[in-house]
Amino acid sequence: MASFFPTLRGETLMLDLGANVVCGARNLVDFAVMGNAFARCVLGALQPSYGLLNVGSEEVKGHEALHEASATLREANLPGRFVGFVEGDDIPKGTVDVVVTDGFTGNVALKTAEGTAMLVNEYMRRTFRSSLLAGLGYMLARSALRKLRKRLDPRRYNGAIFLGLNGITVKSHGGTDALGFANAIGVAIDMKKYGIIEKTRADFAALMQQHPKAQAATG
Repeated sequence: MASFFPTLRGETLMLDLGANVVCGARNLVDFAVMGNAFARCVLGALQPSYGLLNVGSEEVKGHEALHEASATLREANLPGRFVGFVEGDDIPKGTVDVVVTDGFTGNVALKTAEGTAMLVNEYMRRTFRSSLLAGLGYMLARSALRKLRKRLDPRRYNGAIFLGLNGITVKSHGGTDALGFANAIGVAIDMKKYGIIEKTRADFAALMQQHPKAQAATG
């Protein structure tokens, strides 16, 4: 299960976000392949960058599954660039186009980001209502704040994308409106239009054929 995150560079895809809580190296490699194909089809990144979410960027950090997945991905001939390990603050920075992690960590990161966005929004609302001068400041900054609200509008990122299926599935949030549904449908259309299923199958086939170690991890 994957979704978008707004970043300083645009948008970053992260997976898994909760469908697979316990993951081994095989799962992480699979996620990287699927996320890579999605980035090319929907994000328009011809040579996407991708990395494994870890507690540090150093090669010695993390558990064995991360090390095994990293070694496999370094040898793989996937399109784009594997950067190795990335950290939590690399997600909003947009350091990579695709962040790969297990479902437990991904879901925690997702909920933390959503909660932080709500917190900042509430702090701003209270601040601008705290005094007459603060209210005047809001009136002066209203245009800029409207742009910020539009950039962070969760409807722009509506829809959990299920990858690795023999079909296309985008699960929309039930509480969204027409704009949110339209964006989710638009993602599904792009996935079909640019052949994500075919690209994913071709990438897996190439990985297994060219790298026996990768075949052992993903087969």
